[in-house]
Amino acid sequence: MNDSDEGAGPAARSKRADARRNEKTLLDAAAAVFVASGVEAPVRDIAAEAGVGMGTIYRHFPTRADLIIAVYRHQVEALAEAGPTLLDTSETPYAALGKWVDLFVGFLVTKHGLAAVLQTDNAGFDTLHAYFLDRLVPVCTHLLDAAVASGEIRSGFAAYEVMRGVGNLCIGAEGDSRYDARRLVGLLIAGLRR
Repeated sequence: MNDSDEGAGPAARSKRADARRNEKTLLDAAAAVFVASGVEAPVRDIAAEAGVGMGTIYRHFPTRADLIIAVYRHQVEALAEAGPTLLDTSETPYAALGKWVDLFVGFLVTKHGLAAVLQTDNAGFDTLHAYFLDRLVPVCTHLLDAAVASGEIRSGFAAYEVMRGVGNLCIGAEGDSRYDARRLVGLLIAGLRR
């Protein structure tokens, strides 16, 4: 509990929980629409997907950039949380790494137009990229370390290198139906095996 929760009754805490759920619903809906139609999709499409009015979206996210950044952060958080969960629930650390990298690929290849929109505000883009690295490099490091400790992969690979390699293999994947980024990333991850 933080200082702002002191003295708050069950109704106030419940309202905050409802607000968090509503925001998550909006962010999930926006992410789905962005995947299908790109980040320039009409707000009315996002509202329809979320089952809310457009005013609700603008109340939470006054500008498109606010919404895009919130979706990006929401998805980065989901990736960060997935790493430990996959490590706990997968058959092996290498399997967990493979599943997490697959989620990472999904995140990368579905960002239609995101970089172009965010780079109009270079300082904001730099901050968001730093956030991305701060949250995800430690997760990837943990997964790699677990797979090394289990003897499944060779040591000597830095998480940043692996993530950068995956990212580079995903560039342009959304624009070419003949290019299978997941297949190539699978080959990269298979190359880590002992």
